[in-house]
Amino acid sequence: MLVQIAAAAAAGSIGQAEAQHVHQEVAASKDAVKSATYTPKAFNAHEEKTLRALCERIVPGATQGGAFEYIDLLSSNNGRLAAIYHGGLAWLDHESTQRFQALFVDAKATEQTALLNLIAFRETAASNPGLETGIRFFDWARRMTVDAYYTSAAGIREIGFKGNGALAEFKVPQEAMEYALKRSGLG
Repeated sequence: MLVQIAAAAAAGSIGQAEAQHVHQEVAASKDAVKSATYTPKAFNAHEEKTLRALCERIVPGATQGGAFEYIDLLSSNNGRLAAIYHGGLAWLDHESTQRFQALFVDAKATEQTALLNLIAFRETAASNPGLETGIRFFDWARRMTVDAYYTSAAGIREIGFKGNGALAEFKVPQEAMEYALKRSGLG
């Protein structure tokens, strides 16, 4: 299983168009996502609980932003991505059990944080052999959690994005024109 996650991570990411389509599908069904009627498509109950806990550790409030549902929907449509998450969640439980004698979701908050601190940065791989798989998995989980949350209504509110505004008149800044002309050789 760990070999599969490594191979899937090395194979590259999902296509941009596919990610955009799925993200739109999740955004269109935000009410269903936030309700208790959501049924996971790619993960079992334990994996759901673990992934929700992981997403919350990465971005507090990720549950409100539908991070689990976003990852679940993408994983249900992409076998390679599903393999990355199934293998990564199994790795996380295995490592947590080895270190703390508890599955990741059952470990204390400080223990969860300590484990995630070990795999949060690629630089730690050199000084901690055996964590490479966890580091690659965490990279996927972090990126997708952040993407899901900060493109959700909750994340957009958090960063204070007000949306694009209309301009009554567009004026090109003179210093930008001078810089562009100078670099082009025409000025």
